[in-house]
Amino acid sequence: MFEAKSYSGSKEKDYKLLLKQLEALIEDEQDAIANLSNASALLNQFLSEVNWVGFYLWKDGELVLGPFQGLPACVRIKAGKGVCGTAVQQGKTQRVQDVEQFPGHIACDAASQSEIVVPLFKNKEIFGVLDIDSPIKNRFDEEDEKFLEQFGAIIEKYI
Repeated sequence: MFEAKSYSGSKEKDYKLLLKQLEALIEDEQDAIANLSNASALLNQFLSEVNWVGFYLWKDGELVLGPFQGLPACVRIKAGKGVCGTAVQQGKTQRVQDVEQFPGHIACDAASQSEIVVPLFKNKEIFGVLDIDSPIKNRFDEEDEKFLEQFGAIIEKYI
C-alpha cells in the first residue's frame, strides 16, 4: 500500500525520498505499463506547479501516448518534432524554460509554459520519454533535470 508522504521542502532531500518511493513501487512488478502508470501518478503527486506528467512510448518509428496524469494529450509524435521528438532524436534530456521559444513546440495543453523531457532507453535503444509540463515559465532547473534523469534510470531498470 502506498502512503503519501509530506516532503521536507529541501529539493535534494525530497527528490531522494521520491527515488526511494519509485523503487519501492515498481521493483516487484514486471509490467511496464503498470510501472509507468504508478510512476506518473507518483511524480504528479510529488511535483508542484505541473499540469501534465506522463510517458510517450516508442512504437513503429514514432512516440505514442502512454500512461499519464493531466488533460488529454497528443497521441502521436514523430522523431524530431516538438520537445519530445527532439529528445528522442538527440537522445538527451530537453529542458525548455519557455515553450514559446522552442521551434516546433507542440502545444497539447495551451496552459503549458515550460517543459522537461527525459529520454528512456532499454538495451541502449529508445524506449520512450518522460514528459513533464508546467503552467509557469522557468519551472525546471538543473537539479530537477539531474533527479528526473535518475528517476528515468530507475524506470529503465524495470521496463
